Amino acid sequence: MTHDLPRREALAALAATTLVPAASAQTRSPAMAGLVPDPATDILGIIDVQPTFMPGGELAVEGGDQVVPAINRLLGGPFAHAFATQDWHPAGHSSFASSHPGKKPFEVVQMPYGQQVLWPDHGIQGSPNAELHKDLAQARIELIVRKGFRREIDSYSAFFENDRRTTTGLHGWLQARGLRRLFLAGLATDYCVAYSAEDAARLGYQVFVIEDACRGIGLPAEGGTTIDLAKRNLAAAGVQFVTSAAFG
Repeated sequence: MTHDLPRREALAALAATTLVPAASAQTRSPAMAGLVPDPATDILGIIDVQPTFMPGGELAVEGGDQVVPAINRLLGGPFAHAFATQDWHPAGHSSFASSHPGKKPFEVVQMPYGQQVLWPDHGIQGSPNAELHKDLAQARIELIVRKGFRREIDSYSAFFENDRRTTTGLHGWLQARGLRRLFLAGLATDYCVAYSAEDAARLGYQVFVIEDACRGIGLPAEGGTTIDLAKRNLAAAGVQFVTSAAFG
């Protein structure tokens, strides 16, 4: 990905100010092995596995395409149920720098719901790069949550848009199904995965992030990188970090 200075500063500021407050928690949960997902209560959440966020895409995460085979192994083995999210923006979305004359990508503006990083146009509804990755095994994906389709508001979390009040409907769907443990994978560890994990924990779910099935941006931040910051903050919220080896 391109680490130009405006992008680095904007994303680092975003991570520092919008995740749950840091606490003196362990950055990793104790090593876990032998996790066996229960189809009655557990589900895999696949966050924004779209070409728009992968090498060659409009808002690329370095190595983002590498999550596809890792997620496919999870879908083909331990998980009977899965949902996925898609960034699904209309052309001219308010979070695009192109919608603000004189502004450039990664500048920050004030929106009615708070500060908003302006992005390159990405995840455009109906475009090939907004689709779920063509190699993603989708047979066990039972729900696709499209977010960011309201022109006036951006959306990072699988549960809430960026006003942190407007819901995507995912919480109600999970409750109706009796699903209580969420295992998250996808892009990016320190942004949309982190927002989704934070909100899930706040809503009362037991939440795991599968590290080797995610890729992060990893910009400099206090105490390391934005990935380190997200992990500390999420651990303080009760989120556990595991690898796919835990299911073996």
